[in-house]
Amino acid sequence: MYVHNGCMNSGRTLELTPVDAASEACCEPSGQPSIDDYEAQLRASVFKALADPNRLRLLSIVKSSDGGEACVCDLTEPLNLGQPTVSHHLKILVDAGLLHREKRGTWAYYSLVPGSIERTTGLLESL
Repeated sequence: MYVHNGCMNSGRTLELTPVDAASEACCEPSGQPSIDDYEAQLRASVFKALADPNRLRLLSIVKSSDGGEACVCDLTEPLNLGQPTVSHHLKILVDAGLLHREKRGTWAYYSLVPGSIERTTGLLESL
């Protein structure tokens, strides 16, 4: 292992000095993470779901719909996307726990999961 001697912006040649592996670390270890790997994966799935502009628009449309729900048939035109693509995005939002899906006959209706927006806003605050 080698360490850098000097400033990298000094314009001088980079000098590396060998370091004994048993020597002290360059900094103190940081504290333990406040969330475990499983919780981090769950939170990341929500952020991944929200990272797509079409999915954000779908949430907005469902939230602002009359009665707080929207039929999948009403969600394709505003996004100018095909039904299979819209259904794919809706599935991701359902899997992330943001939307609820209810099948009525041949149509599926989507609504916000109660408290999901509030829980989502708290994901970063609780780190």
